[in-house]
Amino acid sequence: MYKLILRPIFFLFDPEKVHYFTFSLIKTMCKIPFMASIFRSIYQVNDKKLERNLFGLTFKNPVGLAAGFDKNAVLYNELANFGFGFIEIGTVTPKGQVGNPKKRLFRLKDDQGIINRMGFNNDGVEAAIKNLKSNKGKVIIGGNIGKNTTTKPDNYTKDYLEVFKELHSYVDYFVLNVSCPNVGSHAKLNDKDYLVELITDCQQLNNQQEKQRPILLKIAPDLNNAQLDEIIELVAETKIDGVIASNTSTTRDNLKASDIRLKEIGNGGVSGQPIKNQSTKVIKYLADNSNKSFPIIGVGGVHSAKDALEKIDAGADLVQVYTGFIYEGPSLVKKINKAILNKS
Repeated sequence: MYKLILRPIFFLFDPEKVHYFTFSLIKTMCKIPFMASIFRSIYQVNDKKLERNLFGLTFKNPVGLAAGFDKNAVLYNELANFGFGFIEIGTVTPKGQVGNPKKRLFRLKDDQGIINRMGFNNDGVEAAIKNLKSNKGKVIIGGNIGKNTTTKPDNYTKDYLEVFKELHSYVDYFVLNVSCPNVGSHAKLNDKDYLVELITDCQQLNNQQEKQRPILLKIAPDLNNAQLDEIIELVAETKIDGVIASNTSTTRDNLKASDIRLKEIGNGGVSGQPIKNQSTKVIKYLADNSNKSFPIIGVGGVHSAKDALEKIDAGADLVQVYTGFIYEGPSLVKKINKAILNKS
């Protein structure tokens, strides 16, 4: 029904407006008596064989929703009904910010992709906490955190630590987002020495808390082998809990969209099918060259059960969807979980 009826209608309108309309629709439908339980009966696959134990957490299944979809933690309780094993909120910054000027979200229909330059638009950490206080405990929640766009380089770490400390009681794991291409200058965030400093400071703060949270690093798909070797060294040196591979890409290679259309869209990160192979390649390189010494969450171009299995075969312990969820609809999560069960 989604691909035949809803998606063609949604795709007639501006992607960002549709995004918020969909939020309202799901929120409203889940308030109708028995509707949430109907969604669960349709989309959830409950089987102990799907459980995954990583960095001290038990995921009821290995399929999650990537950051960027529920930025302000307003829909995670409802989204849990669609069968996700975990949901990542954010990116959350210390202060709310509007992000980049609109229009900033574009579909690449022929490529089954999206280009965005949202710029960490979110309502800030206080708003996220207010929403997370309504957590019904249905699903594991990750907190994807970043810096405010106007923050000067000397204060980057301060921003991350502020959100880390405030969110600590409300999420199950953290993701340090250092690879988003849409937040102005982020050269410092790609420097290994700085990343060691950032991770170490977050770990020190983590150790001061009553209960420690796993910390992961989200990396770009555009890193070359030498840079990926640095990521492997970084993980070994800092003992960070894992890596998410990968964020959106700045490359525009092999797209079906015309050069005129791409020029019309302008800059932004590419997600969806166009980055599937590059993301999987990064996962495989990290897994093979680290002797699978740390957990990897695979994300980027997962539009089918086959795509998810490719990432798992490459070395991913968990997978996340985002653009695939938009193009394929909520049945995608169930299809992936069923395929994983059939393979086990």
